[in-house]
Formats: sequence, structure tokens, C-alpha cells
Amino acid sequence: MPTKFRSKTRVKTAKKPLVKKTSRTPVKKLMAAASAQMEIVQLKVNGRSYEFKVGTDITPSMTLSYVLREKLGYTGLKVACDEGACGACTVLFDGQAILSCLKLAVEAQGHEIVTIEGLPQDDPVITAFAEQCEPGYGTALQCGFCTPGFVMSAKALLNEKPRPTLDEIKEALSGHICRCGCYAGVAQAVRHASEKTAAKGGEL
Repeated sequence: MPTKFRSKTRVKTAKKPLVKKTSRTPVKKLMAAASAQMEIVQLKVNGRSYEFKVGTDITPSMTLSYVLREKLGYTGLKVACDEGACGACTVLFDGQAILSCLKLAVEAQGHEIVTIEGLPQDDPVITAFAEQCEPGYGTALQCGFCTPGFVMSAKALLNEKPRPTLDEIKEALSGHICRCGCYAGVAQAVRHASEKTAAKGGEL
């Protein structure tokens, strides 16, 4: 069985995963701020702008993951644990991988958000995950529920480090859970995505 990315012990000097695991901002504080400072929230998702009226279209306590899925229909991102423990809801936030279930929608004003729907179908990361199947590593997905989150974290990693080491890949994906146990295949897919990117001239 492949070894799960998450380790029970960590070296103190190890780098933190690229997925930011910040706790939720106190809801009451943000609700008060939203009521006092903004009536309209504008979200830019996958290059498109959306406008919401606070109190009518959305409430200050709505998470970014909820608004993306239920209000805008970007169901590529998944909500599983809804508490920042599984990585399924990962999106890019100004180019960095974040857990959208831990971010309030009102906090996203003025930021660039990219969900998996915002990536082209021939994106090197997507094609590498789809093609992954080789002896000793297996596939990068089975049920596919966790795949969008893995893809977005891999995208953020490769944007920052086009040729990551295996240890850097494992560290970047350590906040994700794959219930099918495809960890070895996922890591290999990211390595192949790196190779595909290099073959295209380093553009992701």
C-alpha cells in the first residue's frame, strides 16, 4: 500500500505546505466589518467578475467554498470535511493554494480566484493526472473526488517551483486526503506535469 503523504512527525525545520491552513476569522468580527464597510462584494473568479449584495445575495458568514459552489455553480471544487482538514476545496487565491472552506467570501474582494474550471483542458497538470497509470505507481485518481484539490495545489507548486523534488511535492500535497489511496500515483503525476511544462518551454 502506498504511504500516505501526511506524516505523524515533522522535522521542525521542514517547510510548511503551500496550502494555507489558517483558522477561520472570527465570524462576528467580519460580519460587523462587512455591515459597516461594504454593501456590495465583488468576486473575480476564473477571469469573470461577480457582484453580490451583502445581506441579500450573500451573508457575511458564508464561506468562499459555499459561494463558489452554491451561488456561482463552480462545483469542481469539493466540500468534504468543511473544516480545512482534507484539501478537497482547494482553489488558487492570487496564485496561492488556499482552503476555500476556511475563507469567508467577503474576504475575497479584490483578489483573483481560480477554480479547476478556470484551467484549460490541456493544462499540463490536468493531462498528467488523467494519463497517470504505470507499474509501481498506479493511477492518480480513482473516484476523483479529491482530484480537483490535488490539481490546484500541484498547480500552485509548479507555478512557484517548475522542477520540484519528490520531497517538495509530498510536502506541498501533505494537506490532502485521498480516500482511495492514490498518493504514489498523485506524486508521480505531478512529476510528469513538471516534465510536460518543461517540454512546453516552462509555461504553466
